[in-house]
Amino acid sequence: MNKKQQQTEQTKKKIADAARVLFAQKGYKATAIEDIVKAAGCSAGNIYYHFKNKEGLFLYLLEDWNKEWDQSWLARENQYPTTVEKLYGMAEFLALDQLSHPLTKAADEFFNNAEKAPEVEERINDMVKGYIDFNQQLLQRGIDNNEFDVKNVSGLAIILDSLLLGLNQHSRRMEREEALAAYRLAVDVFLHGIVKPTR
Repeated sequence: MNKKQQQTEQTKKKIADAARVLFAQKGYKATAIEDIVKAAGCSAGNIYYHFKNKEGLFLYLLEDWNKEWDQSWLARENQYPTTVEKLYGMAEFLALDQLSHPLTKAADEFFNNAEKAPEVEERINDMVKGYIDFNQQLLQRGIDNNEFDVKNVSGLAIILDSLLLGLNQHSRRMEREEALAAYRLAVDVFLHGIVKPTR
């Protein structure tokens, strides 16, 4: 990476870091481009150059959050020897992440905002597809390990994502232990229909 590319990346990181703090403090709607300009000490042109608009900047932060989550999960996934245990571990990890992540409230605002440009909808759809692919791979491992008796893996991956997405919304009003219990119960209910009976 040459010096100009380095400076470009530093500017992009500076904007993203400043925006993350503002979105966490003020929420998505209340944070204006001018606020980010002031906090990052850069021009509005820099923001538009790197992220196109406020939506693009927030999507960048969400994608970054997804990468962080993936890395954290990969670091702990080996603690769970079976796919069943991985599902419980993943659900618990999701619950704690959603309860504690500073962008959770702003993300709710962002996703509930009805007006989104087509390219933003496309990036959101790509993120959702990534979640479903992740679920599908996890469930496929359970089939390969002879833990699950499943015919429609892609359908179950969507159901699992929908279940976790719904829990994500409801658990916001719960205390930590209540939320964890709800996520565990959800996995209990989900697995009841697909765990291969032991003989």
